Amino acid sequence: MFKKEWKQVKNLIERIEARLDDWGAKLEKKNIEYPVDLICGILFLVIGIVLLLIMPQQVQISEKDVVNGRAFPTMLIWLMLAMSALLVGREAYNMVMHRPTKTKTLNLLVETKALVIVLILVVTYLLAEVTDLFVVGAVFCALAFLVFFRCKKPLCYAITVSMAVLIWVVFHFVLNVSF
Repeated sequence: MFKKEWKQVKNLIERIEARLDDWGAKLEKKNIEYPVDLICGILFLVIGIVLLLIMPQQVQISEKDVVNGRAFPTMLIWLMLAMSALLVGREAYNMVMHRPTKTKTLNLLVETKALVIVLILVVTYLLAEVTDLFVVGAVFCALAFLVFFRCKKPLCYAITVSMAVLIWVVFHFVLNVSF
């Protein structure tokens, strides 16, 4: 009975891996090329404007002070805005004059893998926070990374989960450290 179920699970895993390999082959061929300086200039212009808009709520000042807590951050933000505008202007000029611009190429497969890793870490944090048990997040993280890197040895899963639980038990019950 157990062998039949294990064979079904292995078959399911093989089908999922075949589909992932197919998606990976398609994503590996796709690249996105973008002008780095133009995108960064626009991004920092937006960040600077947002910072200027939220600063009055975040940094309280006294009207009687000549130099207050907003003076230095405001000067830095204006400097950032000026340099970002210069960067955007230079890149726009280069594009209009058909001069080469500095570009960066992103491979979608690499970026998708990075997003999956970030997603695993976010879900790990959320599980630990919601359940109020670090061990739940740690076990999920360990298992998710083993699955992500396609580890096929059941012993690796057993060792990783048992070590995560053992470390949590030692910290929680022996050392009285709760995290």
